[in-house]
Amino acid sequence: MESTVELHPARPAEAAAISRLLAACWRHDYAEYLGGQRTEHLIATYCPVSRITVEISGSGAGDGWLGWLVAEHAGEVVGVAAGGIATVGSGEVYTLCVATDHRRRGIGSGLLDALTEQQRARGATRQWVSTHGADDPSAPFLTRHGFVADGEAQPSGTGIRLRRTL
Repeated sequence: MESTVELHPARPAEAAAISRLLAACWRHDYAEYLGGQRTEHLIATYCPVSRITVEISGSGAGDGWLGWLVAEHAGEVVGVAAGGIATVGSGEVYTLCVATDHRRRGIGSGLLDALTEQQRARGATRQWVSTHGADDPSAPFLTRHGFVADGEAQPSGTGIRLRRTL
Protein backbone atom coordinates (compact mmCIF):
# COMPACT_ATOMS: atom_id res chain seq x y z
CA MET A 1 0.00 0.00 0.00
CA GLU A 2 1.17 3.53 -0.73
CA SER A 3 2.98 5.11 2.20
CA THR A 4 0.87 8.25 1.78
CA VAL A 5 -2.36 6.35 2.56
CA GLU A 6 -3.52 6.37 6.17
CA LEU A 7 -5.95 3.77 7.52
CA HIS A 8 -8.09 4.79 10.49
CA PRO A 9 -11.52 4.26 12.05
CA ALA A 10 -14.10 6.46 10.36
CA ARG A 11 -14.89 9.82 11.90
CA PRO A 12 -18.43 11.28 11.89
CA ALA A 13 -17.30 14.10 9.58
CA GLU A 14 -16.39 11.45 6.95
CA ALA A 15 -19.91 10.00 6.62
CA ALA A 16 -20.78 12.00 3.49
CA ALA A 17 -17.46 11.10 1.82
CA ILE A 18 -18.02 7.41 2.63
CA SER A 19 -21.51 7.62 1.16
CA ARG A 20 -20.27 9.24 -2.05
CA LEU A 21 -17.43 6.73 -2.44
CA LEU A 22 -19.70 3.72 -1.91
CA ALA A 23 -22.23 5.03 -4.43
CA ALA A 24 -19.56 5.81 -7.03
CA CYS A 25 -17.89 2.40 -6.62
CA TRP A 26 -21.16 0.49 -6.75
CA ARG A 27 -22.27 2.37 -9.87
CA HIS A 28 -18.91 1.71 -11.54
CA ASP A 29 -18.66 -1.95 -10.53
CA TYR A 30 -22.25 -3.16 -10.41
CA ALA A 31 -24.55 -1.10 -12.66
CA GLU A 32 -23.86 -3.30 -15.68
CA TYR A 33 -23.63 -6.52 -13.66
CA LEU A 34 -26.79 -6.07 -11.56
CA GLY A 35 -28.61 -3.54 -13.68
CA GLY A 36 -29.02 0.14 -12.95
CA GLN A 37 -32.30 -0.14 -11.04
CA ARG A 38 -31.05 -2.81 -8.63
CA THR A 39 -27.78 -0.94 -8.11
CA GLU A 40 -29.63 2.28 -7.32
CA HIS A 41 -31.87 0.39 -4.88
CA LEU A 42 -28.78 -0.92 -3.04
CA ILE A 43 -27.31 2.59 -2.95
CA ALA A 44 -30.57 4.03 -1.60
CA THR A 45 -30.67 1.32 1.08
CA TYR A 46 -27.03 1.23 2.23
CA CYS A 47 -25.50 4.61 1.35
CA PRO A 48 -27.59 7.29 3.08
CA VAL A 49 -25.38 9.63 5.08
CA SER A 50 -27.77 9.29 8.04
CA ARG A 51 -27.29 5.50 8.11
CA ILE A 52 -23.50 5.74 7.84
CA THR A 53 -23.40 8.41 10.57
CA VAL A 54 -25.27 6.09 12.95
CA GLU A 55 -22.95 3.22 12.04
CA ILE A 56 -19.87 5.37 12.67
CA SER A 57 -21.21 6.35 16.09
CA GLY A 58 -21.89 2.70 16.88
CA SER A 59 -25.27 3.51 18.42
CA GLY A 60 -27.94 1.30 16.94
CA ALA A 61 -25.49 -0.35 14.58
CA GLY A 62 -26.10 -3.81 16.04
CA ASP A 63 -24.29 -6.39 18.12
CA GLY A 64 -20.98 -7.47 16.68
CA TRP A 65 -20.59 -4.34 14.52
CA LEU A 66 -16.93 -3.30 14.42
CA GLY A 67 -17.38 -0.11 12.43
CA TRP A 68 -16.07 1.58 9.35
CA LEU A 69 -12.40 1.75 8.38
CA VAL A 70 -11.23 4.53 6.07
CA ALA A 71 -8.24 4.76 3.75
CA GLU A 72 -7.31 8.42 3.35
CA HIS A 73 -4.91 9.95 0.84
CA ALA A 74 -4.12 13.68 0.82
CA GLY A 75 -7.22 14.40 2.91
CA GLU A 76 -9.52 12.41 0.60
CA VAL A 77 -11.39 9.20 1.49
CA VAL A 78 -10.18 6.75 -1.18
CA GLY A 79 -11.23 3.45 0.34
CA VAL A 80 -13.57 2.04 2.98
CA ALA A 81 -14.35 -1.25 4.64
CA ALA A 82 -16.86 -2.34 7.25
CA GLY A 83 -17.31 -5.56 9.11
CA GLY A 84 -18.17 -7.29 12.30
CA ILE A 85 -18.50 -10.52 14.19
CA ALA A 86 -21.64 -12.22 12.90
CA THR A 87 -21.48 -15.26 15.20
CA VAL A 88 -18.92 -16.60 17.64
CA GLY A 89 -15.72 -17.26 15.69
CA SER A 90 -17.02 -15.81 12.42
CA GLY A 91 -16.04 -12.44 11.01
CA GLU A 92 -18.09 -10.82 8.26
CA VAL A 93 -16.92 -8.38 5.60
CA TYR A 94 -19.97 -6.20 4.97
CA THR A 95 -18.40 -3.91 2.41
CA LEU A 96 -15.01 -3.01 0.98
CA CYS A 97 -14.37 -0.58 -1.85
CA VAL A 98 -11.62 1.60 -3.26
CA ALA A 99 -11.99 4.62 -5.54
CA THR A 100 -11.42 3.58 -9.14
CA ASP A 101 -8.41 5.89 -9.58
CA HIS A 102 -6.70 4.42 -6.49
CA ARG A 103 -7.10 0.73 -7.24
CA ARG A 104 -4.28 -1.78 -7.70
CA ARG A 105 -2.12 0.05 -5.17
CA GLY A 106 -2.72 -2.24 -2.18
CA ILE A 107 -5.39 -0.10 -0.51
CA GLY A 108 -8.08 -2.80 -0.69
CA SER A 109 -5.65 -5.39 0.67
CA GLY A 110 -4.65 -3.01 3.45
CA LEU A 111 -8.27 -2.43 4.42
CA LEU A 112 -9.02 -6.17 4.35
CA ASP A 113 -5.93 -6.87 6.49
CA ALA A 114 -6.95 -4.22 9.05
CA LEU A 115 -10.52 -5.54 9.20
CA THR A 116 -9.22 -9.09 9.54
CA GLU A 117 -7.01 -8.10 12.48
CA GLN A 118 -9.99 -6.46 14.22
CA GLN A 119 -11.93 -9.69 13.82
CA ARG A 120 -9.07 -11.96 14.90
CA ALA A 121 -8.66 -9.84 18.05
CA ARG A 122 -12.29 -10.69 18.85
CA GLY A 123 -11.85 -14.42 18.33
CA ALA A 124 -12.71 -14.88 14.66
CA THR A 125 -11.15 -17.97 13.09
CA ARG A 126 -12.99 -17.67 9.78
CA GLN A 127 -14.24 -14.80 7.67
CA TRP A 128 -17.27 -14.59 5.40
CA VAL A 129 -18.38 -12.28 2.60
CA SER A 130 -21.53 -12.25 0.48
CA THR A 131 -21.27 -11.70 -3.26
CA HIS A 132 -23.93 -11.17 -5.89
CA GLY A 133 -22.98 -14.33 -7.81
CA ALA A 134 -20.15 -16.31 -9.34
CA ASP A 135 -19.23 -13.49 -11.73
CA ASP A 136 -19.35 -10.75 -9.08
CA PRO A 137 -16.82 -8.02 -9.92
CA SER A 138 -15.21 -8.52 -6.48
CA ALA A 139 -14.56 -12.24 -7.09
CA PRO A 140 -10.98 -11.91 -8.44
CA PHE A 141 -9.92 -9.77 -5.44
CA LEU A 142 -11.59 -12.10 -2.94
CA THR A 143 -10.13 -15.21 -4.57
CA ARG A 144 -6.62 -13.71 -4.45
CA HIS A 145 -7.15 -13.28 -0.71
CA GLY A 146 -8.13 -16.89 -0.14
CA PHE A 147 -11.94 -16.71 -0.14
CA VAL A 148 -13.66 -19.80 -1.55
CA ALA A 149 -17.16 -21.16 -1.88
CA ASP A 150 -17.28 -24.61 -0.37
CA GLY A 151 -19.63 -27.08 1.28
CA GLU A 152 -20.24 -24.70 4.19
CA ALA A 153 -20.86 -21.68 1.98
CA GLN A 154 -24.45 -21.78 0.81
CA PRO A 155 -26.03 -19.59 -1.86
CA SER A 156 -27.71 -16.58 -0.28
CA GLY A 157 -30.67 -15.46 -2.37
CA THR A 158 -29.19 -14.70 -5.77
CA GLY A 159 -25.70 -14.36 -4.33
CA ILE A 160 -22.97 -16.65 -3.10
CA ARG A 161 -21.32 -16.77 0.30
CA LEU A 162 -17.54 -17.11 0.35
CA ARG A 163 -15.31 -17.86 3.30
CA ARG A 164 -11.71 -18.18 4.31
CA THR A 165 -9.93 -19.52 7.34
CA LEU A 166 -8.03 -16.92 9.36
